[in-house]
Amino acid sequence: MLTDASNTPFALEFKSASFSVPVLVLTTDDMDVIEQKLQEKVRKAPEFFKHSPLILDLQEANNQGCLIDLFELVGIIRKVGLFPIGIRGGNAQQNKQALELQLPTHSISSRDAPPLDEKKQDTASQEPEVNTHASSNIAVAATTLITYPIRSGQRIYAKGDLVVLTQVSAGAEIIAEGNIHVYNSLRGRALAGVQGDVEARIFCFDLQAELISIAGNYKISEDLGDSVKGKAVQIYLQDQALIIKDIELHH
Repeated sequence: MLTDASNTPFALEFKSASFSVPVLVLTTDDMDVIEQKLQEKVRKAPEFFKHSPLILDLQEANNQGCLIDLFELVGIIRKVGLFPIGIRGGNAQQNKQALELQLPTHSISSRDAPPLDEKKQDTASQEPEVNTHASSNIAVAATTLITYPIRSGQRIYAKGDLVVLTQVSAGAEIIAEGNIHVYNSLRGRALAGVQGDVEARIFCFDLQAELISIAGNYKISEDLGDSVKGKAVQIYLQDQALIIKDIELHH
């Protein structure tokens, strides 16, 4: 245990850390539309959005002259079961409202997490431009390699493919815009193709997942049959259905 010069144990310690939080980018001030779109998203993947924190990006809406009342907006977001933890891109009035709601204000950064919404045509949220292959429209991004165990409560987000060499514990969440490879036990949640890439796949050596998802199509642990649990599998989409197929491992 750390102690100070007087040999009194430290009660707390501040450390720097980074983690991914979904960002909701708004392009309308129609609260009915926003609530409808959010409800649709939550219904599509309730396990993914359950108790999810959220940062509200108001910059684009303000640039378009939208009049967003933060009190009303936060009420809608909490109503659908999401937890706003801050705003960015707000005007003076919205920043004042945020402080009254005990929400911190953030500055815009190119390293911020991608928007919560998945498709550009949705009016409640707009995702940023990305460089793509002309033929496949799949984002070009480097592979993220994780060599340490991912423990309960941790969330990992990869802009491209995600490769995990160690165990993903129950209660942990791994998210990738591309494919996910877990060369160990997958006990937590794995979400591939989260920006709409229906060609994304999940590979793991030991399937014990709480949830698997590709491009918003998901199954929870209760949906996984005994024929695939504990096995090395690959998971992919076929006709909007998740297919789980055994992988032959050669030693």
